[in-house]
Amino acid sequence: MGNNKLEGKTALVTGANSGMGMATVKALSDMGATVIMLCRNEERGKKAYDQLMECGERKLDLMLCDLGSLASIKEFLSSVKEKHNRLDILVNNAGFISLDRQETEDGFERQFGVNHIGHFMLTTGLIDIMGKGSRIVNVASGAHKTGRIHFNDINLHKGFNVITAYSQSKLANVLFTRELSRRLIARGITVNCCHPGAVATNIGIDRDTGFGKTITGLLKPFFQTPEQGARTAIYLASDDEVSNITGGYFYKCKPAKSSKQSKNIKLARKFYRFSEKLIHDKGF
Repeated sequence: MGNNKLEGKTALVTGANSGMGMATVKALSDMGATVIMLCRNEERGKKAYDQLMECGERKLDLMLCDLGSLASIKEFLSSVKEKHNRLDILVNNAGFISLDRQETEDGFERQFGVNHIGHFMLTTGLIDIMGKGSRIVNVASGAHKTGRIHFNDINLHKGFNVITAYSQSKLANVLFTRELSRRLIARGITVNCCHPGAVATNIGIDRDTGFGKTITGLLKPFFQTPEQGARTAIYLASDDEVSNITGGYFYKCKPAKSSKQSKNIKLARKFYRFSEKLIHDKGF
């Protein structure tokens, strides 16, 4: 077990049942934090929970939520607040990628819906139980550099391809980080994002068909392990070095260059309001 620097603190990690999410849960709980594991699938969540509990005394709380459903997020927010009166660390790690165009139950293109909108609603809904010194970490990607926000066709009914969709959702993560950090600076809550690098996880694998397994298998020697990929998010969530840094984009535990668009403050503000309206228009 590690040090106890996070003793008494509560953390929440999305996509906690595998890959980088599970590695993040392990690291934060090793430092003494109580970690809420947000998982979509009960069976996979339980398996990860049991695995983590086997290798050490941990304070873990497995909670279910589908980030592709605004109703599920709303329900999760009220149950998490019943059980926990404060949150010190939020790591938005869950990610979705798909070669074909899919939609969430609210009608959002799924990569945008899960990677951005779901996390946007979750995060803004948790701010009231976060206080001075709390940290929000968004796992973005270098893919944001080729992204643009398609305000007139946000769900990509016309020009869908996996790269357009994924890079839009990852630019969304960085813009959200910029604007949220500005809004929360007076409250002493930091918001940063990171690029994990190329990581061998299940993100591109279709769980029903196994599609993508072979490709991931072939490339695995060139990829980082989930533990290596999670390192920067863990650093941003726990290291004293970054306790006063906010609105940053990091790679390999160091500030990194993000795209020109991702630094556009006007665009970040416009997009934040646009995201609020999208959720509001769905009745949430």
